[in-house]
Amino acid sequence: MSDAEIGYMPAAGMAARIRAKQLSPVEIVEALARRIERLEPAINAFAARDFDRALARARAAEAAVMAGRATGSLHGVPVTIKDLAWTRDFPTQFGSLIMQGHRVGEDTAFVTRLEAAGAIVLGKTTTSEFGWTGVSRSPLTGITSNPWKQGYNAGASSAGAGAAAAAGYGPLHQGSDGAGSIRMPSHFCGVYGLKPSFGRVPYTPVSAGDFTSHIGPMTRTVGDAALMLGVMAGPEDSDFTTLERPPADYTAGLDDGIAGARIAYSADLGHARVDPEVAGLVRAAAENFARALGTGLREARIEWGRESAELVRLFWPAHMSRHGRYLAEWEARMDPGLVACVKEGARLSIAEYQAARERKYANNAAIHRGFRDYDFLITPAASVAAFPAERLIPEHWPQHPWDWVQWAEFSHPFNMSWNPAASLPCGFTAAGLPVGLQIVGRRFDDLGVLRASRAFERALPWADRRPALD
Repeated sequence: MSDAEIGYMPAAGMAARIRAKQLSPVEIVEALARRIERLEPAINAFAARDFDRALARARAAEAAVMAGRATGSLHGVPVTIKDLAWTRDFPTQFGSLIMQGHRVGEDTAFVTRLEAAGAIVLGKTTTSEFGWTGVSRSPLTGITSNPWKQGYNAGASSAGAGAAAAAGYGPLHQGSDGAGSIRMPSHFCGVYGLKPSFGRVPYTPVSAGDFTSHIGPMTRTVGDAALMLGVMAGPEDSDFTTLERPPADYTAGLDDGIAGARIAYSADLGHARVDPEVAGLVRAAAENFARALGTGLREARIEWGRESAELVRLFWPAHMSRHGRYLAEWEARMDPGLVACVKEGARLSIAEYQAARERKYANNAAIHRGFRDYDFLITPAASVAAFPAERLIPEHWPQHPWDWVQWAEFSHPFNMSWNPAASLPCGFTAAGLPVGLQIVGRRFDDLGVLRASRAFERALPWADRRPALD
């Protein structure tokens, strides 16, 4: 079996082969180590990696299988962790020179759960500085390239995870999403990413972004996302925002379909600019999906979209302003866009922030009222395909010192409203760059979004499309 075959093997099949003693965890880690070492100079998806540690874990996993000891659902399966998440055995550097070499001495809750299920952590994937932007570069690690085109944006603060999934660095990659940072890299890199309902997966320590950051899986198949989510999800005492109910068995009901579901479509959420090629690919995919389900595709009437856009332009700099404490010493070595965003946020008053929160809560209610009329909402995942990663904003869009959100208006509303939402590959531009379609479900209906995603995956398969790396 080639390194590429192992690198692109789904987690469910990999785990089954390990349990059946048909494939060794050591063989898997060795194959991925060779592949990553060969491709990383160009892709640059890792902020830190430790293959010696991973091989030691793989040998222990192999010994457990050979001895017939009980194994978890991810026994011997590799996983990567984003460099915003706390990890005991790897540095947690937040994509910033300020935090270079920083160690916290403990794992965040979902890392503990993944390892308890038998997963083997390969390393930490790259992120933008403090996760602030939708572009795959940071002062600490430089540019993370999209595997589909060298030097192009792999998208948002989970860019390393998206690039790793697309490049065949194993099946499971953890992302986080405060305004689209799971869904945007999935869109740019042609992989699957799910932002679950807020509180579904614990995030410790709790993020300071007014409860908008979500943890979720980034994978090449919907089945792998369901498997990974089931391991990470569930109540956690150290995160007071987690949902009290244990997670559903996401894999058991995955193939039940969404017969009779009411599906709505919005090309622009009532206000967003979208590149015509992206808009055309998403609409065609949405229409083909509806036909495959034997249902119609109604146009959603969106009255809350423009308000969401205005709110995010207040909340994003407001939340990033907490990094202003670093400016006196570090400003010249920080991302210039982050610096501009921090300074914008510092001009806001507490009264303005609290007034905006009142508007946000009212707007969230409007979003949820909309779901009385439909079960799933389909939109583009982002307004543009990948563009050069040295830019904050595509050249053909209006320029701004920090407002990258203008090309990513489809994701942030559902961070504020806590709905589950996924990005699914739905086509390629004439230049060969992936485009993603977003499926949004009712709050708490993570299983429904997974079922809808699986139905889409079956109607319009994507997992066999890979960048030309081998």
